[in-house]
Amino acid sequence: MKKRTKIIIIAAMVLLLGITGYLNVMLNNSVSNNNDDTATTSSYFQTYRSDRESTRDQEMLYYDAIISSDSSTAEAIATAESAKLALIDQMEQELVVEGLIKAKGFEDCVVTISDSNVNAVVKASELTSTEVAQIVEIIQSQLATGIENIKIIPVE
Repeated sequence: MKKRTKIIIIAAMVLLLGITGYLNVMLNNSVSNNNDDTATTSSYFQTYRSDRESTRDQEMLYYDAIISSDSSTAEAIATAESAKLALIDQMEQELVVEGLIKAKGFEDCVVTISDSNVNAVVKASELTSTEVAQIVEIIQSQLATGIENIKIIPVE
């Protein structure tokens, strides 16, 4: 009976996540269709953050389900805990780098960190070499990554 209840709870959570994702897409499409170009750029950053947060919430729920499941092996639990901690660390690093880039005078930015690359999307029509150097310096100092692994994308 306990396994059946857990399966039902997990299935319900997956169903709710799917519905949330669908509603998020539908609402974002209606917002994008109703805004002008300036609002669309701002909406890009808001939408990206919202989508990133939604995806990470789903990942956290997945890891929590593995950790709390009685049927999970000790190895699976340890792997899920490790992955959850790595995700939290990545979230903190992205938040710090985004804040530091904004502190340099950029209106908005989003940063994504993967195993091998760091991408920074900055709200600017064009970036000067000095601005690029500032962003690269922030990323390198905070993440200890090589310049060959950094990609900076201006978005107007």
